[in-house]
Formats: sequence, structure tokens, C-alpha cells
Amino acid sequence: MDSKDGQILNYLLRNGRDKVSDISRELNIPRITVHERIERMKQNNIIKGFSAIPNYSLLGYDVTAFILASFDPKAGVSQRKLALNISKIEGISEVHIIAGEWDMLIKARVKSTRDLGKIVLEKLREMDGIARTATLNVFESIEDHGVLL
Repeated sequence: MDSKDGQILNYLLRNGRDKVSDISRELNIPRITVHERIERMKQNNIIKGFSAIPNYSLLGYDVTAFILASFDPKAGVSQRKLALNISKIEGISEVHIIAGEWDMLIKARVKSTRDLGKIVLEKLREMDGIARTATLNVFESIEDHGVLL
């Protein structure tokens, strides 16, 4: 990947639905070059796909929270298997295995704090392999444009 690939990728992170001709004009890179580089990045799995980014608030999902979880290795389940099981819970959008004092970082998007409470109290804390949790409610999210280079 070189600086032109970086320019194209950064553009796509902000404007993924634009046509190749728009990208070409905006970045002052020939259209065929833009097209070939996008295709090469797709083939090399640098670009895994294109997706919509919903406005969760308008869809009624007003609560975002991060949940820290400690893993209990005595529970008879692997940490990866536990993370996979957590990822299947409705309302969980991301599960990360992390280093440090906590073992997992879990992102939840739900309609209410009551729904969040149900996930934490009735699902997570009841799972074999979860030793303890700490929930961090998000007050406001600052948009991440995903600019890399």
C-alpha cells in the first residue's frame, strides 16, 4: 500500500458510496487508476466490504455502553468460546479480547437502560466464564471517520 492507496482508502471510509469518477475528480487521480487500486485492495482483503452506518438514535437504540468483563478460567470454557457466545446475545455489537486488568471489552447498543441491565444481569453475569463485569454508559459519541493514513 502506498500513499495513493491511502488517499483512496481514506476517501472511501468517509464516502463509500461515491462513484469512481467522483473519487478520481476529488483526489486528482485518473479514474482507471482509482478503479484498479480499489479492486486490488479488495482482492488483498485490505477492503473487506462496504456497509451502511446506521443512525442508531433514530432507530430507537439510544443507549450505548461498554462492558468490561473478567474471565474465569476455572469455568470449563475457553475465553474465545465465551467471547463467541457473548457476541450472539441480542444487543451486543462487538466483543474484544483484551490485555490488562480486564479480559474482554463488550459493546452494547440497546433501546433502554432496562435492556442494558437485562443483558448484564440476566445474560452476562449468568454465563459460565464471567467472573465480574463493569458497565460504562456512553454519554455522547464523537464520530469516527476511520481515517487511517
